[in-house]
Amino acid sequence: APPDQPAAKSKINDHITLQYLQSNLLTYTNTSSFNMAETRFDVGMTCEGCANAVKRILGKVDGVSDIQTNVEAKSVVVMHDDSVSKDDLLAKLQKWSAASGKSVALSS
Repeated sequence: APPDQPAAKSKINDHITLQYLQSNLLTYTNTSSFNMAETRFDVGMTCEGCANAVKRILGKVDGVSDIQTNVEAKSVVVMHDDSVSKDDLLAKLQKWSAASGKSVALSS
């Protein structure tokens, strides 16, 4: 066999492997996406320290992807996948509320 034949076979195998990985990555990405949900809270934040505490607490919850705080409006918006319950998020904030004396409620 010519010396370049194993290299050609290797290139073909590498190409097939790359196609396999790309197709599995696309499949994995498409099938693993969760439905995203948004939960809003009214939180008695008075400063950026409060806002950072809220972000730190909620950021530890698996499935939370984004937390927006607005001290002036006293609002928190949490983006999360549908595996996260509003009640679990509320419970985390209520624990902080008891320690800080700040109000916490689900927005209507």
